[in-house]
Amino acid sequence: MNALRALLEEHDHIVQEISGQNDFGEDFYVTFTDEGEVTSDTIKVQVKGGASWRRGNGYAVPVDQHGDTWANGNIPVYCVVYDPDTTRMHWANATHQLRRFGPLNPPRFIGVSPNAVLDDTTMGSFVAHARRYVGRYRGRQAVLTHLGEMSGADFDPADHVLHFVNGDDEDLIFWKRPGDAVATLLLSSQGWENIWVSLESLMRSEIPIPEGEIGRSPADPDLWSAEDLELSRSEIMWVASCFISTRQADEGPEGDLFEPTECKGCPSCTGEEPEEHGKIEADVIHDYVLTRILDRIEAEPDLIARSILAMRKDGELEPEIVAELGPLETEPHIVQQVNKLSRAKVTGMGDIEPEAFRLAVLYLIHRIYVGGPSLPLDEQVQIVWRIPEPDPTASKSA
Repeated sequence: MNALRALLEEHDHIVQEISGQNDFGEDFYVTFTDEGEVTSDTIKVQVKGGASWRRGNGYAVPVDQHGDTWANGNIPVYCVVYDPDTTRMHWANATHQLRRFGPLNPPRFIGVSPNAVLDDTTMGSFVAHARRYVGRYRGRQAVLTHLGEMSGADFDPADHVLHFVNGDDEDLIFWKRPGDAVATLLLSSQGWENIWVSLESLMRSEIPIPEGEIGRSPADPDLWSAEDLELSRSEIMWVASCFISTRQADEGPEGDLFEPTECKGCPSCTGEEPEEHGKIEADVIHDYVLTRILDRIEAEPDLIARSILAMRKDGELEPEIVAELGPLETEPHIVQQVNKLSRAKVTGMGDIEPEAFRLAVLYLIHRIYVGGPSLPLDEQVQIVWRIPEPDPTASKSA
C-alpha cells in the first residue's frame, strides 16, 4: 500500500485511504489529476502484496464476497498486486473482468497479468485507460458503452455508430470508421455477427443508388446485400441513410474527406497491408493458425518461452490485450496446456481448450491478417509473429 500510494502521489494523483476496520474489499480511493487540475475521474483500488498471490503465469486476487459490489458499484474497482521478489506492481480492472464473465458464471479470482506493470513509465497509459473506463457512461460514450455491451463490439469514440429498432423489437447497429466506404452491421437477429456492407452492395438488388452516393469501392462478393440479410424496406432505407449521413459528416464543411483511419480489416481495403478479416469460416482460420503454431513449436521447442519473454518486454501492449491476459494466465491448467503444446498432444482444435488456444495466440502472435477467400489459404491468412520466423536462406548460406 505504501509503494502504490507513493507512486501515485509522485504523479500528483490524489490517494485517500479507506478504513480497514471492516473488510469492504477496497483500500484506496484514487482521484486522477490532469496537468495539475483535479478531474472527476475516481477509482477504488484493492491492494495485495506478497508471493502468495502468484498463480499460473500471473497473479490472482480472490473475489470472495466482493463480487457484486466490485461488478455493480458506481465506482470501478482495480486490483494491484505487489511482488516483493521483483519489487514490481501489476494491475487489473476487476470491474471489467467481472462484468465480462457475467452474473451467471462469476470468477472466483481476478486475474492479474505480469504484463500489466504499474510504474513510472506505464503510469500515463494506466491513467488513460482508467479514465476512459470511468467515463464510459458519460455523454455520447454512454450510448457507445450500452451498444457495445449489447453487441459485444468495441467502438472507438471517433467511430460512426447508429442504432435502430425494427417493428419486431430487433436491434440493428450501424458501425463505420471515418473515411471508410465499408460499414459493419450488427444485427441481434443474426447473433451480433459482424456483417460487412457498402452502400453499393446493400442496394445491389433493391433501388437505384443516388448519383454521387455510390461507395468508393466496386461491388465485392464478400459484402452482403439487403437480399442476403432479408432486410425490410424500412431497414434498407435506414442503413442507406446512415451511409449518406456519415459520408456527409466525413466530408466536413469544406467537402474534403478525412484521411481513412488505419486499416482494421474491411473487405475492400486497398492499402498495402492485407485485410485483417474477410468472409471466411472462423474454424478454418483457427485450424490453419493452430497448424502453423504446431509447425513452429516442432522446429523451435523453446519458442513459447522466448515469445513470453518478448511479450514481457513489450511496453506498448494494448490495454484490451493486457485485460484478456489476466484471467487466462492465472489458470494453471490453461498455462500448462500452452507450455506443453506439441503435435504429439494436439492434432486439431478438439484437442485443446479454446482458452489455451487463445493464450497461445496472444503469446506467439502479434497480429493475424485475413485476405479474400479467392486466395490460397497460405496467402489468405498471414501471421505476424512476436518472434519472426527464422530465415531459411540464412542457414543455407551459413
